[in-house]
Amino acid sequence: MQETEAVWLVRVQNGDQQAFTHIVEAYQKPVYNLCYRMLNNAEDAEDAAQETFLRAYRSINQFDHSRQFSTWLLSIAAHYCIDQIRKNRMTIISLEDQPNQEIPDKLPGPESTLSKREEQDRMRLLLEKLNPTDRAAVIMYYWYNYSYNEIAQSLSLSESAVKSRLHRARKEMARLWISQQNKLIPAERKRYESPVF
Repeated sequence: MQETEAVWLVRVQNGDQQAFTHIVEAYQKPVYNLCYRMLNNAEDAEDAAQETFLRAYRSINQFDHSRQFSTWLLSIAAHYCIDQIRKNRMTIISLEDQPNQEIPDKLPGPESTLSKREEQDRMRLLLEKLNPTDRAAVIMYYWYNYSYNEIAQSLSLSESAVKSRLHRARKEMARLWISQQNKLIPAERKRYESPVF
């Protein structure tokens, strides 16, 4: 933990609301990104991020300084998102309304942009089909580079359960991807099979 972050946490625990503003500024992007990847909706992600910070502020005195603060904070976000997914299990999410969250380094041509967007949308759909805890584990492992131990702490699982969930999720996503590939018409299939440079 950075020294300034440790100071902010102590100040927040002593009732300094301004110090919490620094924490929000430092972590708003990672919290929002996790929520967005979990919920696949920009507005829901904003609401979830706000709720995460509210819950963190209310529970800040329970924070154990021997843990990494980012792990603790993102676990609050992940648990909240898992609850929201379970509550809204039957809600249909439109991917058309979602902004593209990634800004490319180089401006690709329109065909390349469309292909990349389609692949991102297909990946989001695959993630949606996973159960919420598996989805959280996949996102934390592949997008945030969390260790098995960090994921286990965040999701209240054992390390072996995390490994098992990741293995199962990878197999399920691969099966779904192949199933989708087989449904594509030959021209589309060729576009996804050949790499775009």
